[in-house]
Amino acid sequence: MELSLLLIFWYGILHAFGPDHLTAITDFSIGKEKKKTMLITVLFAIGHGLSLFLFAKILQHIDLSEEILGYGDLISGGVILVMGVYLLYMVAAGQIHLNKHMHEGKEHIHIYFGREHKHENAVVESSSFTMGLLMGAGGVRGMLVTLGAVGSGNVDMMMVAAFTAGVMLIFTGFGLVISYINENLLRSVRNVRVAFATAGAVSLAVGSSVLLG
Repeated sequence: MELSLLLIFWYGILHAFGPDHLTAITDFSIGKEKKKTMLITVLFAIGHGLSLFLFAKILQHIDLSEEILGYGDLISGGVILVMGVYLLYMVAAGQIHLNKHMHEGKEHIHIYFGREHKHENAVVESSSFTMGLLMGAGGVRGMLVTLGAVGSGNVDMMMVAAFTAGVMLIFTGFGLVISYINENLLRSVRNVRVAFATAGAVSLAVGSSVLLG
């Protein structure tokens, strides 16, 4: 049993390196503070694992067709594509701003969209969790085949937990990379706009690839 869970943990690590997953995390966490970035990545991983568990239980009782399961790919690819278009639009419209101020003797930088600096913590965090659910639905076919083969056709909570732990390891590591970029490179309006334009272009390419693939 321990070997099976280790294999599933390793599969979660490999699965997490998918360009669609890392692109989605980047879109939601770029420009955010470190604590928010790490929370976003953890919620994304939890949503991913929960989606897998729910689909596994549904498929034990209902035989969903390949066509229905394929809608998950369309949804996740579509969301990434829309995010890319949105980021590129905000850059082109000059709606991404950087605000610097001193707080307790330390310089703080806030990056925000639109004309006013508004805190959108709950919206971003719930969106990242929802995105994790959608991305899990998108890749559920391959995951269930792999986990089912290891577990003799039965996917239980321990297997999902091992998979989620592997995914979370990579997601949080990637979140640290994004945090480093946010804290050390996004310190000027020019750098911020270049970073968001790059994220938007990559999202556009990855989303289109998922939809056409």
